[in-house]
Parts: sequence; C-alpha cells; structure tokens
Amino acid sequence: MDDWGVDVCVSGSQKGLMLPAGLGVTCVSQKALEAAKSATSRRCYFDYGDMVVANASGYFPYTPSIPMMYGLRESLAMLAEEGLENVFHRHSYLAGGVRAAVFDGWKLKLCATAPKWYSDTVSAIMVPDGINGAEVIARAFKRYNLALGAGLSKVAGKLFRIGHLGDLNELMLLGGIAGAEMAMLDAGAKLEPGSGVAAAQTYWRNNSPVSATKHTGVAKAGVAA
Repeated sequence: MDDWGVDVCVSGSQKGLMLPAGLGVTCVSQKALEAAKSATSRRCYFDYGDMVVANASGYFPYTPSIPMMYGLRESLAMLAEEGLENVFHRHSYLAGGVRAAVFDGWKLKLCATAPKWYSDTVSAIMVPDGINGAEVIARAFKRYNLALGAGLSKVAGKLFRIGHLGDLNELMLLGGIAGAEMAMLDAGAKLEPGSGVAAAQTYWRNNSPVSATKHTGVAKAGVAA
C-alpha cells in the first residue's frame, strides 16, 4: 500500500483467498483514519473508529465469523507455503490451458478483445452465434453438476465464465472444460467433441507448472502475519 500510494484497500474472501463469500478484508492508512474522523458520510455498520477501539483490547465490535477466520489463517498458510511468485505463475499457467481450449480447441473468442486484457483469474468465453449462453450455463448445472459464471449486462446470454483462481490444478480444470464443452454441444454448438480438453492437455504437457525462478516460502513470515 505504501509503494502504490493506497490509503484504503478492500478485498473479499471468495476469490484468491479460497474461502466462501462473507468475509471482508480491509487495510487503512493512518492518513485515512484521520480523514474518517471528520467524514460526513460515516456509516454505523462498519466504522474504522469502532474497529480500532475494540481491537486495541483484543475484541471485535460485532459478532465475528470465527470459522471464516480459521479458514483465512489456513488460506494464508497455504499461500505462504507455495510462495506468492509460484502462486502467480500457477494461475498464469492454468489460464494458458483454458485459453488453449478456447482458441485452439473450440475456435471461439474471449470477451477480452486483446491479449493485454486476458485475465489469469477468469476467462469469459463468447458462445458461438445462435447459441444462448444462459442455456449453456443451465445445461452445465442441471445435467453435469457444473457451475459456470454468467455474462452480465450487455453480454448476458453471450458468454459463460470459467474461473481458474485459487486452490486449483490441471485435472480440476479439465473437468470444467469437459463439462462446458458437453453443455455447448448439447445446446447445439458445432464443436469437435474432446477438442477443448485435448488443447488444454497439450498446453499443460508442454509448459511448466513451476516458475523458472522457484520461490519457496518467500512470503511466509510476512503473509502469515
């Protein structure tokens, strides 16, 4: 936060921290704490002042979710054990396999229009013309017990999303790719069965899941804290 000049940072538990939704994580600078004292749009539910006062004596101003806190501690330990640079590389590596399935296997496009916009955390996959993305998502869930993300707003019904963030490996993603492929075929998409899975397999077999500069527990002390 100091390096980036950030005064308030807010995150959630359900993405890279690999937990269910419901836990908010926030950091705030001394500058922001001072500004909050004279704020005119203060809220009662989550006030940094309440938090600071209660935390000073080891307490929490509201009822905390203890199981989520235990889960957060374990998630941080997992990230520290793997090493953050390795985590970042793994996400890029896994994303590469999904993109291979999209481009080389299915011959489809991503919602992101250029490589600089591709995400290593989630791929939004445009369905073929004439295919309803919502139908693909519904079929994947009802028939194959696979939950795919939906397109929102202007792209509703035009795409589905495959996430590749968190505690994930190649075999888990292959199941998602296979399920999405079957759902698209069932919805009428003209795909070669097995093409997405084969393309992802080829990519992962020819690329390393480990960073060229292996970092083992680099962030252990800092992250665990």
